[in-house]
Amino acid sequence: MTTNIPSLPKVAIVLALTLGFAAGCSNEPAGANAAAGAAPPPAPVGVVTVAQAPTTVSSELPGRLDATRIAEVRARVAGVVLERAFREGSDVRAGQLLFRIDPAPLRAALAAAEANLQRAEAQLGIARVQVDRYGPLVEANAVSRQEYDNAVAALKLAQADVAAQRAARERARLDLGYATVTAPISGRIGRALVTEGALVGQGEPTPMATIQQLDPIYADFTQPVAELERLRRAFESGELARADRDTARVALVLDDGTEYPLAGRLLFSDVTVDRSSGQVTLRAQFPNPQRRLLPGMYVRVRLEQGVDERAIRIPQQAVQRSADGSSTVWVVGADNKPEQRPVKTGAAVGDEWIVRDGLKVGDTVIVEGFQKLQPGAPVQPVPWARAAPGGGNDTAPAASRS
Repeated sequence: MTTNIPSLPKVAIVLALTLGFAAGCSNEPAGANAAAGAAPPPAPVGVVTVAQAPTTVSSELPGRLDATRIAEVRARVAGVVLERAFREGSDVRAGQLLFRIDPAPLRAALAAAEANLQRAEAQLGIARVQVDRYGPLVEANAVSRQEYDNAVAALKLAQADVAAQRAARERARLDLGYATVTAPISGRIGRALVTEGALVGQGEPTPMATIQQLDPIYADFTQPVAELERLRRAFESGELARADRDTARVALVLDDGTEYPLAGRLLFSDVTVDRSSGQVTLRAQFPNPQRRLLPGMYVRVRLEQGVDERAIRIPQQAVQRSADGSSTVWVVGADNKPEQRPVKTGAAVGDEWIVRDGLKVGDTVIVEGFQKLQPGAPVQPVPWARAAPGGGNDTAPAASRS
């Protein structure tokens, strides 16, 4: 039995095939759009957890070097320089010959002084004999009391004249010795200020050379009195513990930024504040066996002044500076969302800042990955590690930075 099925129009068949193909092709783009609308994963950032650590607080202060002892060699007698007996810029010893001044006039003066002394001694002998002769005679009334008294006075005058002539002879002997100019101290001598043939000592002592003792050497530096007052308040409040004066380290930073290898010691702090600058002068002493340090050099002195037992330190790269000089850090807050927080920094300790205000123990500070931060977007905290060990020391200059 044959059943006749009515045939569909060709247009309907073509339309159905077209719709089915379009639906099949639209499945993949729909899935891709759904994936594109999903939230991206949190960006990883390097963080450190804020903690407290004992830190030695020091002040890095400007100063200049000065010789321990300075002696100006001067001509103490008048005469012509015959010889210079040292090499300019060399080290000399105390008592070493430096110059010779023509001694001939001084020898003549010494001879004249000795002759004058002999004459005075002869007069003294005559006066003494006369007093001895008049003594018994005055008792026998053979001579008057007046003559005897005159003889006694003449004896005393002769004694005084002998003493004066002896002093004159000693002075002439000293002047002859001053013709040989020697080094008063050991140290390094500079250039000669006179040459052979120069007439010196006419009217006033003539400068001839300068000797400076360089080992050890002084470093004179200044500290603001306001900083000293801040440290005093910190000591009184217990915020800082005093560094032991006998063991406190005084370091020297040279002009090129390198640290002098030998430590020094603090000698004294001045008791007067400079009225124009508000600074107090301090002095430290450093060994200088190789004469690397020279008077007049500009240096920076790093002086230990206390220990902060609860110092908060963070890497320097975590601190961002604004144009007005203020400092901020990024802290991971609730739901791992970063928030910017103002801080007040103090001293530098190697590659870290001491934070005086704005952070507390347990805060999570972002150190790396600032370019990944998005407003309101959470981050994935990852412990941060230095790429290489830092070469910083454990002392912190006390000059504050904000």
